[in-house]
Order: sequence, then structure tokens, then C-alpha cells
Amino acid sequence: MKYDFDTLVDRSGTNSSKWRTNGDELPMWVADMDFKAAPEILSAIQKRLDNGVFGYSYIPNEWNEAICSWWQRRHGVKFEPNSMMFCTGIVPAMSSAVRKFTSVGDKVVVQAPVYHLFFNCITNNGRQVLSNDLVYENGEYCIDFDDLEEKLSDPLTTMMLLCNPQNPAGKIWSKTDLARIGELCYKYGVLVLSDEIHCDLTDPGKSYVPFASINEICAQNSITCVSATKAFNIAGLQTSAVIVPNKTLRVRMNRALNTDEVAEANAFAITATIAAFNEGEAWLDELNRYVYENKLLVKEFIERENLPIRLVPSDATYLLWLDCSKICENSSEFTKFLREKAGLWLNDGNAYRGGKCFVRMNIATQKERVLEGLRRLKAGVLAYQNAK
Repeated sequence: MKYDFDTLVDRSGTNSSKWRTNGDELPMWVADMDFKAAPEILSAIQKRLDNGVFGYSYIPNEWNEAICSWWQRRHGVKFEPNSMMFCTGIVPAMSSAVRKFTSVGDKVVVQAPVYHLFFNCITNNGRQVLSNDLVYENGEYCIDFDDLEEKLSDPLTTMMLLCNPQNPAGKIWSKTDLARIGELCYKYGVLVLSDEIHCDLTDPGKSYVPFASINEICAQNSITCVSATKAFNIAGLQTSAVIVPNKTLRVRMNRALNTDEVAEANAFAITATIAAFNEGEAWLDELNRYVYENKLLVKEFIERENLPIRLVPSDATYLLWLDCSKICENSSEFTKFLREKAGLWLNDGNAYRGGKCFVRMNIATQKERVLEGLRRLKAGVLAYQNAK
């Protein structure tokens, strides 16, 4: 491999949220990676740093063009450069959209289990969460379309937050599923906001489908949020793009972002994004292969050690969704035990609503740490079972 993903990186002293640990805890929870950003990104940032002046920044055309070029060659969809706007992050963009396109008391559809901040974006703004719970059968998730239509047909439902690919289960939605979602939302006048931050983190040979690429119905009735932050590990630079093909919706979204003061880039966000999408493809391909190998390590370990855990099959993200229903009845209790007794810090499935017997594990770290995490998981499972 051209790039080094095996060397351990010491993140102490960097104010890392992930590594704000107690003692020798191993954090495999929050969704950031323990790998240094691509050398091409670091070089671009260093060049900008060397200038030494960090005043206000504007969004150059190169930013729009880099994103358009990436989505066309990587995902086969053509976005117009003027269809996108800068935002300081996907969650701020989602919150702005909820405030602008819905009213207090409206209902916003989600599909639990899902990224926990979806719920915050809704309830913090005085709207109601309406969950079209995903159906978990034979170890996999699918959409209950009858239930979805019922919830979309509610007169108070005005928006749907779609997670594509899905977090925490790592599912890549098919064109058929996305088209059906788009048709139902259009039928009932429900605007779709598609969070596609994990789109570039897919297993080798797999690719996601942009919601806006399905057809004109989907394109003209949607807001898509994308970013280089997750795939290239630059979340701390606070940068994202909001893509809105429909001109009327775009004008309103632009007003929302500026009203909320989340449309101004810091001195490094634009530079890093351009470098990622123009120069980071080879690095990303190697990263995805490395993460996939880590996924296989986990699968093989669970099978070899005969752990009473089911790894939910996934094709995207570096997050693993582990079914622990044979071990516990409440993942809050189990994750607390793992952290306290085994020094392994995982995400509690209850945070995603619909994962009361699930935990989420982040494997975007060096293989050495993945193996150590698995050893701690095994020890924690055994200790938990003995304590019951």
C-alpha cells in the first residue's frame, strides 16, 4: 500500500473528544478515525498555514467544481456548480432546514434506528419526531413502506430526514427503495433532506446511490447534505456542502443558512475540501480496503471465538452494528459494563432509538487497536454473563 494506516497515532493533547478517556480505556465509539488525513490534504493545509494570515474567507469556484467533479466521476451524478452552498456542518444544515421548511408542531419522519442527532434537530426546534421504524428480520434491515406511507400522509408531516447510507447499520439503500421514498414524499408534499455524509465510505466494489440522482421527482423535492469530513477525517474543520437542484428551494435554503450564520468558512475548510476531492481518491480507496479488512477481522473473531453476538451485514461506513440480544436486554447497561470492567468504550444502541440490544463499534483505527478491542469485547462479554 502507498499509504500507512498501521502506525499508531497518539491523539492525546489534541482535545480529541473520542480520546477523552479514563485510564487505559480504548475508545471505539464516536465516528471519527484514528488515521492521519491524506498527505495531499496535509500538504495543502500546510501551504495555507505557511501564509500566516487567517482572515475571513470566501467560497471560491474551485470548491464547487471540486465537489461536482467528484460526484460525477465517483458516483455518476452531475450536479450544477450553482446548486450547492457551504455550511459549517451537516447537523447545522439539517437544523436550519428544519426551521426554514417546517413549522413548530409539524412532524418530521425519520427511520429509527438512526443517527441520534436527527432527533435533536427535530425536537430542539419544537417539531415532532415521527419514526418509520426499520424492520429487523433475519439479521438485516428493510423499510416498512406501508407504515412509511401512513406517516407521510399525516397532514402535519412536512419533512423526511433520510440517512443514505444508513447509520448505524451501514446499509446502502437501493435505487428501488430510494425511488419509492421519493415518489411517496412527492405524493404527500413532504420535502426530503438526505444526509449522505457516509457516502464515500463503502466496501470495495460497492457504491452508494445519491438520492437526487434517482429521477427528477427526487432531485426537485430534496436537499442533499454532503461533506469530505467523514471520509477524509477532517470533521474538526467544520465543513459541508448543501446541494439543492430546485432553484426555489435553494434560495430559501441559502436564506436559512445565512440567517443562522452557518455559511461562513474558516481559513482551512475550503482548502482541505478541495484537496480531498481533487487529490484524495487513491488515499480513500486504500482506506476503504483497510477498513474492510478490519470488518473481516471482527467477523472472523466473533465466529472463531463463538461470541453470542451477531454482526449486522453492512456495505458502508466504518461503523459496525452489533446485535447483542443474546447477551443483554438493555444495551445501556451492557455498554456501561464494558467501559467500566473491560475498558472498551462503545456506543449504546439506545441512543439511535430502536437498538435496545445493540451496540455500535467504530473500526476506523489501526488493526492493532481493533484486535485489542476485540479481546476486550470477549473479556467483557464473559464477565457480563458471569455477573448475571
